[in-house]
Amino acid sequence: MNQLSMNDLKRFKHEITRFMMTYKFALDAMETRVEILVQEFEMLHEYNPIEHTKSRLKSPESIFHKLSRKGGDMSFDGIKACVKDIAGMRITCSFVSDIYAISNMLKNQSDLKVLGEKDYIKHPKPNGYQSLHLLVEVPVHLTDRQESVCIEIQIRTIAMDFWASLEHKIFYKFNEGNQAVPARLLEELKQAAMAASALDLQMERLHAEIEEIKEEQTSSILASDALNKIVINNQQFALPQALLELLSDDDGK
Repeated sequence: MNQLSMNDLKRFKHEITRFMMTYKFALDAMETRVEILVQEFEMLHEYNPIEHTKSRLKSPESIFHKLSRKGGDMSFDGIKACVKDIAGMRITCSFVSDIYAISNMLKNQSDLKVLGEKDYIKHPKPNGYQSLHLLVEVPVHLTDRQESVCIEIQIRTIAMDFWASLEHKIFYKFNEGNQAVPARLLEELKQAAMAASALDLQMERLHAEIEEIKEEQTSSILASDALNKIVINNQQFALPQALLELLSDDDGK
């Protein structure tokens, strides 16, 4: 290998590393945003709507394969324009209502630009797949510039995630052998997706009933005592007595 080709290789390695790092930084920034939402939600509502999150970056090989399939321009600008799921985040929630709550929280962040939305919950795919997909641009501040980086966010319940994971494993085994999935299995998978959806609805109803019972059983004395303090990051702070007295005086007027 001559000196010129070695320099070209080094330059390309530097450029693709920097290109991939911008997507990694965008995922880091999004994970921080989601964690802030979770902590605020827990403090204000004493409830965590997110079970867990998972992030991933496509490999350069997968990126170029997809670019080739879609007929995109073989350049970094071409990749950005053509391949929108280089960075992906999956947010798994407890209930369907949590999915839309998280989605709305993200949409309300003024520095996030929503490029697209696909609601496979209200409109499931023919195979039964359900999830809410968002394409968002995240601002990433680098040493010499700011870039807007696209991330695909999938928000789903535990039941939806369980179904999608098993469906992927089943199809992977058939795809390995270049075989078609039997129609009987496709129909059973669709029925399983419907059962998962019914389970989501039932668990959400039970959750709502339990919350109502808890509210009814809460003692007014305990509730009053709880209102006299706040908890931030597992640390308790008592509200100043003078402030409580001032508020009490204002209520009495």
